[in-house]
Amino acid sequence: MKAKRNKQVKKILGFYENNFGFRLPYQVLVDGTFCYAALQNQIHIADNLPRYLQGEILLFTTSCVIIEMEKFGSKVIGALLILKQFGVHKCGHEKKAIPGAECLLSMLGKRNERHYILATQDKDLENKVRQIPGAALLYLHSKTPILEKPSMASVSFAKEKVAGIGTIQSGELKKLKEAHGIVEENLKKPRKKKIKGPNPLSCMKKKGKKNKQNLKANSETTELPQKEKPKKKKIRYSKHIKDEIKQGNLVVVKEEAQKISSEKHG
Repeated sequence: MKAKRNKQVKKILGFYENNFGFRLPYQVLVDGTFCYAALQNQIHIADNLPRYLQGEILLFTTSCVIIEMEKFGSKVIGALLILKQFGVHKCGHEKKAIPGAECLLSMLGKRNERHYILATQDKDLENKVRQIPGAALLYLHSKTPILEKPSMASVSFAKEKVAGIGTIQSGELKKLKEAHGIVEENLKKPRKKKIKGPNPLSCMKKKGKKNKQNLKANSETTELPQKEKPKKKKIRYSKHIKDEIKQGNLVVVKEEAQKISSEKHG
């Protein structure tokens, strides 16, 4: 839990550093309500806040805040002693003191150019501080200090600032192009990507069951090739036997054939 809280605090401070110029040591403006809540919860402000903000801090208050606390008398004597330990900023109200909340708002100004972190428990003052761009707000939740996330006024101001830097850079780039004689109209336009058609393979009709059945039927109807009959071996007769056959003397032929077969088997 502590690691997560430290990470969140670092992120919030980074926002104020990058967009509003906050730097170490952080300047913390403290009012009487914050000192009173710290005393009630037994929190040592000078020790706990530097650990929470993860850096060196400078604690300040104003003479108007001290004078306002003195009016409450003995009820807040302990908080008043804590408040008087901090440095006193010149607020310009030395001749005639004003309420502490109004004095602190005048210290912040319209954009908190001095980069103050305001520590208070005053709800009305907190709502007014949220409307000032770049004003960081710190308060106590029971015994835990809480650095509030940047308000909508701070976030919108930071976005406008980034957008303004972008327009300035684009204007400077245009001036450089004109100085070097580069005309934007003569620059080649990027080619538009052609819309490709569907894959022709995906458009092919799928082979259905009918085609498979037709192939089976065709294979069944086709006749198998018939086996060739073995050729009969021709018996070669000698010339005198052929002459006897022509004359019609078959007896001599049979005897001669028997001799040939007996010679082969013999």
